[in-house]
Amino acid sequence: MRDRAMQALHLLALDPVLETVSDPNSYGFRKNRSTADAMAQIFITASQKVSAQWVLDADVEGFFDHISHDWMVDHVCMDKSILRKWLKSGVVDRQQLLETTSGSPQGGIISPALANWTLNGLETELAAHLEAKWGVTKAKKLKINLVRYADDFVVTGTSKEVLETEVRPWIDTFLATRGLRLSAAKTKIVHIDEGFDFLGWNFRKYSGKLLIKPSKKNVQTFYDKLRKVINDNLAAKQEDLIRLLNPMLRGWAQYHSPVVAKEAYSRMESLLFWRLMRWAKRRHPMKGADWISRKYWRSVDNRNWVFSTAFTKTNGEAGVLELYSLPSMPIERHRKIVGTYNPYDPEMERYGETLRQERMVNTMRYRKGWVKLYVEQRGLCALCGYEMDIETGWHDHHIEYRVAGGSDALGNRVLLHPNCHTQIHGLALKVVKPAPV
Repeated sequence: MRDRAMQALHLLALDPVLETVSDPNSYGFRKNRSTADAMAQIFITASQKVSAQWVLDADVEGFFDHISHDWMVDHVCMDKSILRKWLKSGVVDRQQLLETTSGSPQGGIISPALANWTLNGLETELAAHLEAKWGVTKAKKLKINLVRYADDFVVTGTSKEVLETEVRPWIDTFLATRGLRLSAAKTKIVHIDEGFDFLGWNFRKYSGKLLIKPSKKNVQTFYDKLRKVINDNLAAKQEDLIRLLNPMLRGWAQYHSPVVAKEAYSRMESLLFWRLMRWAKRRHPMKGADWISRKYWRSVDNRNWVFSTAFTKTNGEAGVLELYSLPSMPIERHRKIVGTYNPYDPEMERYGETLRQERMVNTMRYRKGWVKLYVEQRGLCALCGYEMDIETGWHDHHIEYRVAGGSDALGNRVLLHPNCHTQIHGLALKVVKPAPV
């Protein structure tokens, strides 16, 4: 516990420095960045007719196990003696302490930051190398774009040759100085028409159009998880099984909601139906299909064959608990974060607030928060005091800036007219929480 607290304290000091020196298109384990941002960046770089057609799909072999301790001690901007102790502290396996001579410990609070620091420069230094060798104009024509999420990354290029003879050798050298190397078996160069998997999605062009879909491996892995949960709960009540499955289904659907996933949703729903039918028949081997269907499935609104059951709500009222419907998840394009965004830069505070608002506007919890703020302020802007409505719009503002440690709690937020929000950030004005009614 004490070691975790020490790591958390050092991370508070290290993270702002790390954000300042991070590559623009590095998206893993950084504030306000996600796999969806990495996916959106690949779409930007590969979706056009004139985009690069070849992709280096890279895999770093044993990343956390082989990072050079000497390199990290020499290059990570933190107390060297503390870092060396963390790296050399060893691991406990089967009640035995094993010495660690290389690699970064996984699972620690600061481990993702150390991993990102190790691979920082992969994008910017590669671009600088190509410009120094070929010149800015020719380097730009090569259309080399690198997108990274933690230790997974892809690189686009105009030809297979430039990726094989120029980009991969440079990456090999870059990694070797850090004690790392690419996996010979898993690293490959493919044409965009052949497609590649990255972060659970398959990227592939069909007749010149780039489509991003859930990868076959991701779909199979998720189905295997569902099957295991169902098989492990053969004697469970239907209500309990639904409560186990719903968070899994909703989370998987939300992850794939920014891509072309409707077909995958329908396919998964069909597989799940037959798996649940098998679960129901095993519980009642002497009953017919009609009896089983009437007991476990019903019509809800305009949907038939809904796996559902009656249950009692916490307030004592009767209700119907139904299995989450994957096809009900809407497909919405993800709003990508700009590569230059730094959550610790006061100049980007307003951009961060606006991005957060646009990403969360459709979540019920966020909308409830807005309603509460609106009622507290009696519908009036916290700066000018004039009425806010649908026509004027409103922005969600943090009184104490998040870059200064302000929280997302309602007590630290107010609603403002968009123009008033601009004035506050442009003129460095201060706003206070309106007095309660």
